[in-house]
Amino acid sequence: MAELKNVERELQRFRRRLIVAVLVVVLSFALLIGRWLWLQVLRHRQYSLQAQDNRIAIVPLVPTRGLILDRNGILLANNFAAYTLEITPSKTRGLEATIAALRSILPISAFEERRFRNLLGMSRSFEATPIRNKLTDAEVARFVAQRFRFPGVDVRARLFRSYPLGALASHAIGYIGRIGPNEQARIADSDEASNYQGTDHIGKTGVELQYEEQLHGVAGFEEVEVNAVGRPVRRLRSVPAVPGGTLVLSLDIRLQKLAEDLYGNRTGACVVMDPRSGEVLAFVSMPTYDPNLFVEGIDPENWNALNTDPRKPLLNRVLRGTFPPGSTYKPYLALGALSLGIRTPNYTLNDPGYFMLGKHKFRDDVPGGHGRVDMHKAIAVSCDTYFYMVANDWGVDGMHDYTRKFGFGQPTGIDLPDEARGLLPSKAWKRRAYKNPEQQRWYPGETISLGIGQGYNSFTPIQMANALAAMANRGTRYKPRMVRMVENMQSRRFEPTAVSVAERVDPPPAMWQVVHDGMVGVNTETDGTAYAVFKDAPYTSAGKTGTAQVFTVGQNQKYNASDLARHLLDHALYTVFAPADNPTVCVALIVEHAGWGAEAAAPIARKLVDYHLLGTYPSEAEIEKISGVKPQPVQFQYAGGKNGVPDVPGAKMPAPGAAASSAVGARRAAQARGAGGARAQAPGAKPASAPAIRPWPAPASAPAAGAQPIAAETLRHGRYARPGCEPGPLFTRFGARADNPDPDEGVRL
Repeated sequence: MAELKNVERELQRFRRRLIVAVLVVVLSFALLIGRWLWLQVLRHRQYSLQAQDNRIAIVPLVPTRGLILDRNGILLANNFAAYTLEITPSKTRGLEATIAALRSILPISAFEERRFRNLLGMSRSFEATPIRNKLTDAEVARFVAQRFRFPGVDVRARLFRSYPLGALASHAIGYIGRIGPNEQARIADSDEASNYQGTDHIGKTGVELQYEEQLHGVAGFEEVEVNAVGRPVRRLRSVPAVPGGTLVLSLDIRLQKLAEDLYGNRTGACVVMDPRSGEVLAFVSMPTYDPNLFVEGIDPENWNALNTDPRKPLLNRVLRGTFPPGSTYKPYLALGALSLGIRTPNYTLNDPGYFMLGKHKFRDDVPGGHGRVDMHKAIAVSCDTYFYMVANDWGVDGMHDYTRKFGFGQPTGIDLPDEARGLLPSKAWKRRAYKNPEQQRWYPGETISLGIGQGYNSFTPIQMANALAAMANRGTRYKPRMVRMVENMQSRRFEPTAVSVAERVDPPPAMWQVVHDGMVGVNTETDGTAYAVFKDAPYTSAGKTGTAQVFTVGQNQKYNASDLARHLLDHALYTVFAPADNPTVCVALIVEHAGWGAEAAAPIARKLVDYHLLGTYPSEAEIEKISGVKPQPVQFQYAGGKNGVPDVPGAKMPAPGAAASSAVGARRAAQARGAGGARAQAPGAKPASAPAIRPWPAPASAPAAGAQPIAAETLRHGRYARPGCEPGPLFTRFGARADNPDPDEGVRL
């Protein structure tokens, strides 16, 4: 008999299944709701930002670097637009294959490829790296026509830094270059990291480095919606970059051009300052170099040429080169000796032409001496014997403590980087500099040499100019300034930089007047050392000539420049301020290995002062007569008041119709003054002949056939025997090198 279905049991089974199904469904919905709450509520902000990041790209907007102008609005550093070819390695089908294929349509030099690989090592694979800069329109068109072949390669327009005047004032302006690893690390650790997103270049030297913050500007950004492959679809929001501010330097670039032309191929340094404010009007370090070579990376050939040049064009002589001041140091010793009672204005001696210390004779440049000499005459005729005695009576530490007030032996505080402090010797310095107890001792003969600016004295040209400005100001020493005004990007006006007083010496007025009149006598009295150069000047000036020994001869030898190698000749120095009673300009300059200061250096200063005070620019023939080289014209561009640049307050434009070149217009103005003008010579006067300029030795190379080999001793000392001056009871060897050299003291030349 068949068994009947148990309905009750089936219903219970069904209910159990239904409950399980309902529980599964409820649990599933609970999990879905929980997940929804997790994603949409608890993690909403996180995933919303991720979604935005996938959809929106933040593109940094690099600010336009600020311009650099001279005091009259002439353009010194500019930006121009050009195309670059850039590769994003992560997007290519193979970097090596891509570069090889690019060579088939565009020229890529070995240097450019080497630079690209160096930059690649400092970049991330998803960042674009330039392989070619400054593409021509034809090259851009050639690439764009075949762009489909090169994924990850693109052409981008960007701004490049340019220095339109080339090597002119390059040591003052400096240059920018690509950001290196050390700079990247420094930026990453600073608060400026976000401001340098997308920026490739940074200031390396000069004003470009010192005022990097003002020139760089403030970076902006764009929010751009992109598609699945990263292509921009539309711009959502934009915060524009704030361009860097324009800098107005205190430099008068026309005066700078004149100074560099007057040096020609000679080496040296020159600083022209306004003593009333510390503004630097000319900043000359010769030879110069072209800063445009460094902007995108210098090639090995040019780098080797600059580094192996015996004239050291990369050395900023104004800030880093140190020189014995020679007799230009005497006015400061004279003022100190008078102020401290070591000498009186009427103290007189009979100069025999030498000073004896023990058995050692310290000679004057005039063998028979200058006769009866007081302080005024000692300055005017540059009597060495008088200042030998001043130094002997005063002592090294006394001279150190007083002349330090004029800024010697310490940084001046100029607004430029890497300034050396020079060397103002003292007994304490010598104990630090040497290890040998015998060398640590200060000898009496070393004090005597300091009296004429020789021995261990070694100052930078900016220190000499700063001290001269303090002397002209009756003791007020201002900090030198290179930047005169900075553009305020909010008001779009130029704001002046602060004038800062570094120190006040406050000498007794009567004693200052004695020194002042002696310096006036240098240029105006018939026996003054610079009288031949300044005798016909229509203004009164106060100057001091100087000749600094690089090589010293023995006690019984006579100095003869013709017997010395070029690099052992004396340095020629000259300092001057004018007008003497109300100075508005002071000049300190050194011409290396040129001989006597009155012959080689003073004529340069005369032309510079004439131009600044009178507006007379020498003719090309006059410049060539002094320098030995014909000047090259330069076309100046005025940016003040143009293309969004504010007018430069106080700018002096050239006269209407005058050429913008460095020589033509001003030369005509000088010639227009006629025979009765200030530049006319006295009747019967013979024009001074240009000093002979000896070329620098060429870099070492194989000797020509048949040439006689030159002994190393001859190259070092010329025809003179090696000096026999050894440490003894009176002095140590001239030019002895310290055991503990300090790089902050600069490079002695």
